[in-house]
Amino acid sequence: MTDSVYRVTEVIGTSSTSWEEAAKNAVETAASTLRDLRVGEVVKFDVTIENGKVTSYRARVNISFKYESS
Repeated sequence: MTDSVYRVTEVIGTSSTSWEEAAKNAVETAASTLRDLRVGEVVKFDVTIENGKVTSYRARVNISFKYESS
C-alpha cells in the first residue's frame, strides 16, 4: 500500500426541501469538478428564514479527495 495525501474542502449545499437534499446537492455539485472524492462529513446544518418562515435548508459539508501523484 502506498502513502496518500488528501485535501479537505468545505462546501455548502442548499435545498428548499430538506437538509439531506442540501447535503446531496453539495456533494454532487462538488463531484462535477473534483475527482476521486472519498468522504463527506456534514459539519453544520442551518436554515434561512424570511418573514418568520424557513425558506431554505443549508448543509455545510467537508469533502475529502485524494491528490494525484505525478
